[in-house]
Amino acid sequence: MSTGFGLPAMGLATPIGTGTAAVADALFTGTRAGLAAREGFIPGRAVHVGAVNDPLPPVPAGLEAWDCRNNRLMLLALDQIAGAVEDAARRFGRHRVAVVLGTSTAGIAEGEAAFAAFQRDGAWPAGFHYRQQETGGLADFAARALGLTGPAYTVATACSSSGKVFGSARRLIRAGLADAAVVGGADTLCRMTVGGFASLEAVSGGLCAPFSANRDGINIGEAAAAFLMTREPAEVNLLGVGESSDAHHVSAPDPEGRGALAAMAAALDDAGLAPRGIAYVNLHGTGTPLNDSMEGKAMSALFGADTPCSSTKGMTGHTLGAAGACEAAFLWLTLHRAHNPAGFLPPHLWDGVADPAIPPLALTAPGAALPDPQGPAAMLSSSFAFGGSNVALVFGRGGRP
Repeated sequence: MSTGFGLPAMGLATPIGTGTAAVADALFTGTRAGLAAREGFIPGRAVHVGAVNDPLPPVPAGLEAWDCRNNRLMLLALDQIAGAVEDAARRFGRHRVAVVLGTSTAGIAEGEAAFAAFQRDGAWPAGFHYRQQETGGLADFAARALGLTGPAYTVATACSSSGKVFGSARRLIRAGLADAAVVGGADTLCRMTVGGFASLEAVSGGLCAPFSANRDGINIGEAAAAFLMTREPAEVNLLGVGESSDAHHVSAPDPEGRGALAAMAAALDDAGLAPRGIAYVNLHGTGTPLNDSMEGKAMSALFGADTPCSSTKGMTGHTLGAAGACEAAFLWLTLHRAHNPAGFLPPHLWDGVADPAIPPLALTAPGAALPDPQGPAAMLSSSFAFGGSNVALVFGRGGRP
């Protein structure tokens, strides 16, 4: 097994809570409380969405041009690791800490509100700046907020965006361009994405039910997660990254799951692990008919029917560009012995009606746990995006601390 790159600090904000303690409690218990029906996203229709309800911090003075909900949500996660990032900046130099973040919405919600005001008043509202909705603004804002001057850029590959940042940051460190990196991502609710998925007939009429015979689409959520990455081993480490680009279709996955399988197999190879070395898989598991069908085939081909797995989107909804980092954070919590001493696995919340057309999977029930809660373990999380942009991450921990 690879010794990997250390992930000594993690912060997150999700529909099921903010911060490691609150999220761990909700994640391992299993909750649907983060998904609530709301109006205003699709005309004439209420849809279940996963919103972060905790107060968001203001942007630092001097960064008002970057003020948007997406950046403030990212700041809520970054604040939780700011001390560790500052320590790294003192050790390596501010120019030696990179920032690589993923998003898909950026500040589009502010753009929507500004355009509505322009239509109503004939003028753009005071304080609105296009920079608020620039896709690349997330990493630029975060670097400025943290006072870092190393390489900083945003990855935007739809739903794999904040999963791919781990591979990008690792390449920067390996190339000698940085000694540490802040990685993660954020995405926030807006009418464009909810309406866009509704136009594809991909939004659930109720609560999403990944891998169910009754699944009818996704719930959309919002989240932010941030990690510090270094070469030094930590309690939880990045062991492997696998990426693929099958380019099957602009919005539909390869029905046989070849791209998904290639990404997961590449991540295992990168980590030096066989499939039996994975204790748990966090599924992409959107709840759409096509995704779950192809992912079930890919999972079965690589892992068989016995590897514990679950989709946590039944708790948070699909957080789009933040999904890769948010679900990586769930792996981090699951592996971290201080935050999960009993070794619980995130439960798969659904209606329990298996689809006979999907190969059987070992979907975790509430209370499922690792056989050795304190021993070494490795886990995998996958994110599959529009256009066939796929990524899989392997996280792991060593022996008893």
